[in-house]
Amino acid sequence: MAKYGKRTTAAREAFAGKDLVTVAEAVALVKDNAKAKFDETIEIAVVLGVDPRHADQMVRGKIALPNGTGKTMRVAVFARGDKADEAKAAGADIVGAEDLMEIVQSGKIEFDRCIATPDMMPIVGRLGKVLGPRNLMPNPKIGTVTMDVKEAVEAAKGGEVQFKVEKAGVVHAGIGKASFTAAKLEENVLAFVGAVQKAKPAGAKGTYMKKISLTSTMGPGVTLNVDNGNTMMTKIEHIRMVPKNIRKVIMSEMKSVTYA
Repeated sequence: MAKYGKRTTAAREAFAGKDLVTVAEAVALVKDNAKAKFDETIEIAVVLGVDPRHADQMVRGKIALPNGTGKTMRVAVFARGDKADEAKAAGADIVGAEDLMEIVQSGKIEFDRCIATPDMMPIVGRLGKVLGPRNLMPNPKIGTVTMDVKEAVEAAKGGEVQFKVEKAGVVHAGIGKASFTAAKLEENVLAFVGAVQKAKPAGAKGTYMKKISLTSTMGPGVTLNVDNGNTMMTKIEHIRMVPKNIRKVIMSEMKSVTYA
């Protein structure tokens, strides 16, 4: 039988018997047991009833989390001339064209988001085998192939999360830090799940959201209660666009219910 340290044992005991809980309960459990010596990332994983091998069941999208991710995003931009200057002014960490392609080809990938102007795609296309597996390939569907590099860079720096379903039908992302307040984490959870719901493909059949789990970098995970319809999640697409007084009412109503 495996032996666990005191912190792990305490966390496992705290999570024992806790399953299919509300968002508020899940956030409280995960946050209270994130006791590593660094600020742990709070991560969400959503198991979907899709087969991404079929084009009409692919799930991908993006969401500007209302409270950001707490992570410093490093952004690379493939652009020339005025667009390169625009990207630098917006705060891009790395900007280039052929020179940036050579850096990536050498295996030096020191960025978390890759953006490109349309005219750069012939160059970026050569990097598909490098960027693709890392989910860094620019794509017009999620706004990373664009002429508006300023907006794309600012969105990435401002806490925008991109997601794409994996082969096993799972979507996951970091939605904050353990140092966030519970209310901010709850808002981010709702915003992310709402975005995944909105991205439901036409080819999806049966139960779309099968399981939602929340965990911290070093802690155990807990499963949220999800019903087949996910109707409450569709009520919030972008929480930050809701006036604060209305948001408080919505949050108070949603904290104690089963998410459907």
